[in-house]
Amino acid sequence: MIPIARLKASFPRVAARVEPHFDFVRKATTFALIGVVNVGVDTGVFFTARYIFGVLAPLPSGEEGAVRLAVANVIAWAVAVSGSYVMNSFITFAAESGRKLRWRDFATFAMSGVLGLLANTAALLAAAEVMPVVPAKGCAILTSFVVNFGMSHFVVFRPRARPTGP
Repeated sequence: MIPIARLKASFPRVAARVEPHFDFVRKATTFALIGVVNVGVDTGVFFTARYIFGVLAPLPSGEEGAVRLAVANVIAWAVAVSGSYVMNSFITFAAESGRKLRWRDFATFAMSGVLGLLANTAALLAAAEVMPVVPAKGCAILTSFVVNFGMSHFVVFRPRARPTGP
């Protein structure tokens, strides 16, 4: 028996209240799981770029350190957003996208992701002022998850209007 059927059989009133929200919870869960994959991609690219820029040692003070962090963060985001679009189009928002990759949808996804990037970078720079870079990057990732899921759910992959009539 699938979990919803079991829930309906055991607790029909609870199931009636919860069932309308299952799709949203499923989407948030798969978006988060895809996000875990993207955390690996983003973090790997971020620390590789950071290393290449020569900032593996403690960050220099002032603007130079912040600029290097921000540039490494933008590069990591650009790589991760592409994979995120593909995975979310085929898994999380398959019904809305029709499991089709479209340049226009990618552009919308990437543009909406800029808001997440800005939130991510701001959180990274703010957190890096009070903690080491690794936990600061974690704070930035959590911040952007909230922004990116909201934008994906409510803007990028909203259900498309279906034509009516013959």
